[in-house]
Amino acid sequence: MTSTDVSKDAEGSGPSGYAAARLRLLTEEARSGPPRRAALAELTDEWLTGLFAAGAEGLRGVSLVAVGGYGRGELSPRSDLDLLLLHDGGDSKAVAALADRIWYPVWDLGLALDHSVRTPAEARRTAGEDLKVQLGLLDARHIAGDLGLTAGLRTSVLADWRNQAPKRLPELQELSAERAERQGELQYLLEPDLKEARGGLRDATILRAVAASWLADAPREGLDGARRRLLDVRDALHLTTGRATDRLSLQEQDQVAAELGLLDADTLLRQVYESARVISYASDVTWREVGRVLRARAVRPRLRAMLGGGAKPVAERSPLAEGVVEQDGEVVLARAARPERDPVLPLRAAAAAAQAGLPLSLHAVRRMAANVRPLPTPWPAEAREQLVTLLGSGRPTVEVWEALEAEGLITHFLPDWERVRCRPQRNAVHIWTVDRHLIETAVRASEFTRRVHRPDLLLVAALLHDIGKGWPGDHSVAGEIIVKDVAARIGFDRDDVTVLSTLVRHHLLLVETATRRDLEDPATVRSVAEAVGSQGTLELLHALTEADALATGPAAWSSWRGSLVADLVKRVGAVLAGDDPAEPEAAAPTAEQERLAIEAIATGSPVLALRAQTEPPAEEQAPGDPEPLGVELLIAVPDQPGVLPAVAGVLAMHRLTVRTAELSALDLPDGVEGAVLLLNWRVAAEYGSLPQAARLRADLVRALDGSLDIAGRLAERDAAYPRRRGVVAPPPRVTVHPAASRLATVIEVRAQDAPGLLFRIGRALEDASVRVRSAHVSTLGANAVDAFYVTGPEGAPLPGEEAAAVARKLEETLRG
Repeated sequence: MTSTDVSKDAEGSGPSGYAAARLRLLTEEARSGPPRRAALAELTDEWLTGLFAAGAEGLRGVSLVAVGGYGRGELSPRSDLDLLLLHDGGDSKAVAALADRIWYPVWDLGLALDHSVRTPAEARRTAGEDLKVQLGLLDARHIAGDLGLTAGLRTSVLADWRNQAPKRLPELQELSAERAERQGELQYLLEPDLKEARGGLRDATILRAVAASWLADAPREGLDGARRRLLDVRDALHLTTGRATDRLSLQEQDQVAAELGLLDADTLLRQVYESARVISYASDVTWREVGRVLRARAVRPRLRAMLGGGAKPVAERSPLAEGVVEQDGEVVLARAARPERDPVLPLRAAAAAAQAGLPLSLHAVRRMAANVRPLPTPWPAEAREQLVTLLGSGRPTVEVWEALEAEGLITHFLPDWERVRCRPQRNAVHIWTVDRHLIETAVRASEFTRRVHRPDLLLVAALLHDIGKGWPGDHSVAGEIIVKDVAARIGFDRDDVTVLSTLVRHHLLLVETATRRDLEDPATVRSVAEAVGSQGTLELLHALTEADALATGPAAWSSWRGSLVADLVKRVGAVLAGDDPAEPEAAAPTAEQERLAIEAIATGSPVLALRAQTEPPAEEQAPGDPEPLGVELLIAVPDQPGVLPAVAGVLAMHRLTVRTAELSALDLPDGVEGAVLLLNWRVAAEYGSLPQAARLRADLVRALDGSLDIAGRLAERDAAYPRRRGVVAPPPRVTVHPAASRLATVIEVRAQDAPGLLFRIGRALEDASVRVRSAHVSTLGANAVDAFYVTGPEGAPLPGEEAAAVARKLEETLRG
């Protein structure tokens, strides 16, 4: 069925005929994308023309005008109809009656309508006061009535826009920046707003408006295709949800992908990100050009006066590097530059731009991309040095890298980059796509280059540490293989290639070990020392770990994590220097611990003390992170079953986050009889202030004597927690790490974090009749990774089969 056939079906049959024809059009599987949007606009035009003709009989000086998206002929299934009833100021009652004859049928069909009734003078005046109205009128399109009236408005609105552009474009740029701050960047969001986020449909429309001002124009290559893809995604979103929404939420992405014939939600997001990246880059270039033109206009009269009205001044060009100069606030190629003969020129120009904190000219990037030559293998030393210089330039690296990537130069130099480009990370901890995270890590690593002896290896490792995420399996293992090839191709020698591959293979080792293992256990420290191999590699790995975490997101790094990693690095460094970590000996109880133990025996009930922790040294704190280390919670309790789940449950009830937990039997002074368990835990309030110690003790007494229903209280709170529809967490997983310690069996739990998770784990381990020696709790976003050092009743590690059985039972409990 053609659009003409659909339109004929709607003629003479009123709203019901239009509704039926509209439904048939939207459910045609053979038609989608621009043809369907154009057909829907044409069908709607035909219907509205009929409504107008029926109500405007004998009425002159009136026209019906489509504006905004409808004016552009871009009707998505649930788009608003943006309509202007334009009149010459004649019979106001007749015009009002005509408006009712048009608006009410639209409302009766449940269609969203953005409408106005104005004279041309009123429309121009409103546009002058409201930038949104003016942008909508730039796309005004005649539907019915007095064509001359519509044409006159279009001409005057365009003239006004061009005359007022020097004033209105800076205002529009400011509004765009404010919107981007609120909505975020479309190319990185897991649940993006396709219209309002930076790089979305709103920005694509703004680029059309800037072009209409004749002041500047956007780079057009790929722009129409990017806009079309975002419109296609919005169409599919409207059809699958049945709602007028622009937000691509997680639970709808698989359906939208299927509607578009895509493999999966990741493929969908990658297309969205690629489109947003094109629009964002075009916006950056366009606004830069607008600024340049406006500055030139402001300076020109003054220069003419100084030059006595003579020839136009020549823009000053300042050399930056061989073949690279600065001109008018941008980095451009020198007149003598020959990119077809100089394969290092793109890297040299990029490094010079980043070092100067200036953008690369669009013309320069495109000229280099059109004439780029392959580098020899291995790269010459200059190419490698220019890459390192670019990576070490800090924040300006991001904009320069994006300019190179927009024209395909990054994948020219690093073909493996294609697999991580625009790749989403479905982890709430990560705020960037894989490729942007790698650049952000390099930016962060540039802050640490004074801490290491080989800053070049640190920066390249930062750039490549997650390069394996484009391949199946463990990305660290895949990345190690890729980096060996890439590093050799870049020109590093064999020893450096070994260091880089080790850094990539073990880039998660320090933070995972520090937060999930017992650092007092010699086996823990020795295993890290064996993996790292040398002091120099350890130094680089420490800096890479921090840069990686800081570039991941605010949930990935804190003063607490930093202090644990620094402690581990210190211990591993000692082993690498030749010191052998001694087996831990039971420390003599402190005076405070003895006091608490004697009081617990005397009262027959738990006693506790809260003590603030000391902040780590300034050099070990995360930049800009004020998070305290928490407080130390000391609990002494007469030895009895159920201590671990009771304490964990009470802390969960009081919204205290457990960071580390150690449990041990305390040797009492001579003359004091009884057995006491000592719990030394580090905790922090989820929010607000810490509860009073007296309240904690009272609830702990009730938990141990069975009068406090912890499970019930936590279940009530868990039921009250908001959950996103359709978001299903992966099932818990429990594993045994038999070689992690000679003193205990290490059982690791990975699960969705929730109130009382530690309580449930503690109760399950208690039921399994194992003794928990220490617990190491780590939470990233919604994921908890907790390690428990357990022994049998006699204090020895569990036999292999028994450990596996405990793990299976614990996993079954958590899944149930």
